[in-house]
Amino acid sequence: MEFIPEDAHWYDIILPFMLAGTLILTYVNGRRASILVSIVNRWLRWITFATAAAYLSFAGEFFVKPFWVLFAVFFLFWFLVETIYHWLAIKALSNSTVPLFPDFKENPQGEEWPAQKRFLTIRKWLKKESYRSIASLRAELMPGINLRMHVFQSDSNKTRIQILFIPQRHGAVSMCYTILSQTVDGSRYVTDNTFLPFGGFYPENWFLERRPLTRNFSRLFKSHKKRIENTKEVFVDWDEEVVDDVNQQQKMLEKVNTDMGFLFPIHQREEYGKITWEGRYRVWKEIWMLNYFGKAFTY
Repeated sequence: MEFIPEDAHWYDIILPFMLAGTLILTYVNGRRASILVSIVNRWLRWITFATAAAYLSFAGEFFVKPFWVLFAVFFLFWFLVETIYHWLAIKALSNSTVPLFPDFKENPQGEEWPAQKRFLTIRKWLKKESYRSIASLRAELMPGINLRMHVFQSDSNKTRIQILFIPQRHGAVSMCYTILSQTVDGSRYVTDNTFLPFGGFYPENWFLERRPLTRNFSRLFKSHKKRIENTKEVFVDWDEEVVDDVNQQQKMLEKVNTDMGFLFPIHQREEYGKITWEGRYRVWKEIWMLNYFGKAFTY
């Protein structure tokens, strides 16, 4: 008994599995907020759309073109639509009241950790490696939406770890890590796995390595440790108050990006928005690189 007709094409067989795969990955990512799952799902969703649209057009004889031509057209059409969507989203962010570099304040509720195994594992690691909690911070992006940050410091006082909790859709929470060490001349060695698009510039004395695909904290920490061990720099203790230091970082980033033309000067933002056209292009480019390749730019 034949289940597959002799004249069936590859897309007749694979398309149902592709559609099922996008639904499954969307469900999984809604629960875990995984950047790796997101990347795979975006590629699969893009290819599935192009395949399905080409299949319907080819089977319905809407266009007298080969299947592969229709696939390429709809593949590029997805790129165009998503590009327009991202540009509109960037414009909306630029014109909104959402701060690009929000001020952090002490969180009066103290430490709040989601009761999930992957979060609790990090707490156990920090405790095992003798990192103590020195601050719990919060920044309001808009009413009801906050960024929460917990900051830990090593017993030697030479390494700080910032753990940022980022709210996602459907109530999921993502966690990003930033590991910092400071040299005697004030330079900073920063290693993080932040996956949020930035597109802007960093101060010259920040030596930043962004690894969005490294979700394992232990691996990220080893990478940072290797970086500072391979330098001849002398690292000093962290003496600054956490909330002052974090907000100083935010102010420095805003100043650098205004000076470099990523942001409009403050007096022009009411008319033009916060982000310049060059800055919007850079954000758009980094969104694509992060969404589909997990790669971030550092300038």
